[in-house]
Amino acid sequence: MSLFISTAYAAAPAAGQQSPLPSILMMVGFILIFYFLIWRPQAKRTKEHRAMVDSVSVGSEVVFAGGLMGRITKVEGDYAVVELNRGNEVKIQKAAVISVLPEGTLNSL
Repeated sequence: MSLFISTAYAAAPAAGQQSPLPSILMMVGFILIFYFLIWRPQAKRTKEHRAMVDSVSVGSEVVFAGGLMGRITKVEGDYAVVELNRGNEVKIQKAAVISVLPEGTLNSL
């Protein structure tokens, strides 16, 4: 009756049971690929960022998530007060710091 669709037949069951070893090895391979390509590099980046945020202190020149640059004038727990220019200060979360600039970078801009 169907002109374009062929009839599908179920395969006969194998005489013996197949070994689960290939499927287990494939799952282990996927887990290893996931670990080395995704989880491990992300954990390394997170660890480096946490160390950078913990090293931020008064006088550090930073770039934070909004793309603004400034000098830290006060650190209050998880927050920092950043002076963008004379008279303009904003309070940010220390976790929003993307990078710490070398000393004198803001003066050279």
